[in-house]
Amino acid sequence: MKRLYFDYHMQIKYTSPASECHFTIKCIPIDSEVQFVEKYDIHIEPDNVYSTGVDSFGNKMVYGTVRDEHSYFAYRITGEVAVGLGKSDIVENENMVGIYKYPYGLTVADTEIQKYYDLLMKNMDEFGIESKCSDYDKSIALMHRIHEDFKYQKNVTDIYTTAEDAMKLGCGVCQDYAHIMTTLCRMMKIPARYVAGMMTGEGFSHAWVEILDGGRWYALDPTNDIIISDSHIKLGVGRDASDCQINRGVLKGGGNQTQVIHVIVKEI
Repeated sequence: MKRLYFDYHMQIKYTSPASECHFTIKCIPIDSEVQFVEKYDIHIEPDNVYSTGVDSFGNKMVYGTVRDEHSYFAYRITGEVAVGLGKSDIVENENMVGIYKYPYGLTVADTEIQKYYDLLMKNMDEFGIESKCSDYDKSIALMHRIHEDFKYQKNVTDIYTTAEDAMKLGCGVCQDYAHIMTTLCRMMKIPARYVAGMMTGEGFSHAWVEILDGGRWYALDPTNDIIISDSHIKLGVGRDASDCQINRGVLKGGGNQTQVIHVIVKEI
């Protein structure tokens, strides 16, 4: 077990004043069998009245409205989380598992992913994906393969890039790795979900995958090709990145926007 300190700071500046802002923030770590939130603090500017709640995926959220004219919006969430408490999470809601078995949104496969999937299936033994393996072992072999074949490269994709489009490019960032792996796991009949979070040594948020085997969720990080133990903090889960988007809002006015995110995660 480790205790990690986190500091998630985001600021959006507007080129012209906004008269109103409705926001939802999903940046509070989840309590589970593998991690426990010991404490956290929220600071949001400009001043406003906000509420906290949980969405349909079990993700914690903060939501509210800024009703006065303002030229920027910012929030900072800090806290401490105990991680590495276990190797996997039990299924919280059996009725939710079905939604992680099928294509959705940014994880819908098309020609390029189908070609890659067919290649994997044709060369299963060579790639270490044996038909008699457990879903967990298959997923680990798949993670190694994606890490080998896909290239990490910034500024070639964005939050709207699909797994199919990222596969065509052959490169992308952690969101793209997670979407591609989620898509392929589901094609292999392995329930998989997208995870948004943070990890030590990162200057931004991070993304990875959880796969289901034997009634347990196991976390795998295809970007770094590792089985997650005590270096990551989970913020939210969903069918794809849109379900656990950390910041979402609606503005009246504001003009163009510039967003800056800075994340610190370190062992205490």
